[in-house]
Amino acid sequence: MRISVIGAGAIGGNIARRLSEAGHEVLVADARGPEAVAPGVREAGARAVDLDAATHDREVLVLSIPFAKQPELADLLAGVSGDTVIVDTSNYYPSMNGHIEAVDNGQVESVWSAEQLGKPIVKAWNAALAGTQQTKGVPAGTPGRIAIPVAADSERARRTVMQLVDDTGFDPVDAGTLAESWRQQPGTPAYCTELDAAELQRALAAADKDEAPRTRDRLGEQFASLTEAPSLDETVAINRAAHH
Repeated sequence: MRISVIGAGAIGGNIARRLSEAGHEVLVADARGPEAVAPGVREAGARAVDLDAATHDREVLVLSIPFAKQPELADLLAGVSGDTVIVDTSNYYPSMNGHIEAVDNGQVESVWSAEQLGKPIVKAWNAALAGTQQTKGVPAGTPGRIAIPVAADSERARRTVMQLVDDTGFDPVDAGTLAESWRQQPGTPAYCTELDAAELQRALAAADKDEAPRTRDRLGEQFASLTEAPSLDETVAINRAAHH
């Protein structure tokens, strides 16, 4: 497929690399310029371009930028074909992003994003840590393969992105519509807990919409209080423990 990734950070860069390795034609753009794209991403076959070039004649656009920055892309995306599948990988953390009143008042993050971008979106790759995505992708059929939820209002778009999630090394799980995508937001049992497909489906079902923001903030305080940065496995263990 013809895919562009906007945002060359840890998650965007990894998605670009993995999809290039899977045989897709991948362009990568970053607000900091093409030089922000890591050498390893380019070596995998992805091509660094400017932001405007990344939006032309693409089947899929993956947005991997900070949540609060999304409104800044509305003009860039205005001319994108309605057939292009747009994927958002971001998450709302008011401690980092600043408060967004609508989301604080309960609007689903992905619904807010779609409104700001002026385009339908798919929510994917947001519920796994960067370290998980960089180091724990394995071939389909591998026992215990970690799963990633995918939510969208369009079944065609959802299925398209589920295949791409598979290509990046993870089992895709159909997480329903955008209205239900709060179940994979920060503070939920499905968020950054490295579950297999069956476990992830149970975690999505067990989510509590009112409790999730409180858990998100409580975990943020817990991580901030640590005297040294936890390892990837320690981070996952802390996230899991918040729901038991």
